[in-house]
Amino acid sequence: MALTVGFDLDMTLIDARPGVAAAIDQVGAEFGVALDGADFASRLGPPLQDMFRDAGMDEAIIPALMDRYRALYPTVVIATTVAMPGADEAMAAVRELGGRVVVITGKYEPNARLHVEALGWEIDHLRGELWSSAKGTVLREQGAAIYVGDHVGDMQGALEADAVAVAVTTGPCSRRELVDAGAEVVLTSLNEFPAWLSDNVERFLRPMAG
Repeated sequence: MALTVGFDLDMTLIDARPGVAAAIDQVGAEFGVALDGADFASRLGPPLQDMFRDAGMDEAIIPALMDRYRALYPTVVIATTVAMPGADEAMAAVRELGGRVVVITGKYEPNARLHVEALGWEIDHLRGELWSSAKGTVLREQGAAIYVGDHVGDMQGALEADAVAVAVTTGPCSRRELVDAGAEVVLTSLNEFPAWLSDNVERFLRPMAG
């Protein structure tokens, strides 16, 4: 079986912060509620409904806020989103080993797919709207040996799947938080991932040599 590596999306493979901030600010203006787009953008990772709750939104209007944000997303966010440094090279390193690339994200799946398409990435599997340990179910189904993410929730997902938890400190969580959540290795960015994978490849390919 080919080596399968899973990646988170926000602040692991992509930086969508400017567009997210703009979309959240627009939602707040349209609904007449106090939403701080910059704050949302600085905490990407958790489910959108939880972020609205944390912002003090009334439970009754959260579904409408989510619907409007997701409707704005393709026009406001996609075009301003860029790949994180090293993202293309990280996925290429997996491909060079004959491996599979899967993306497991908490983001609304149709919008996650738009990001992948806009950046011209070819991936083997994508699943959205999964958070923390729930990511582990799909990672296990896909046979992922490694999961790379920027949030403590990503580390929990990797552990749930018995995958090696590789963290990058490009998101909202500190190195200590990521280690405490179960990260086996912490990289400053995906620029370091190809070298780490090369140094550790035998560990993951040996079971397939049988």
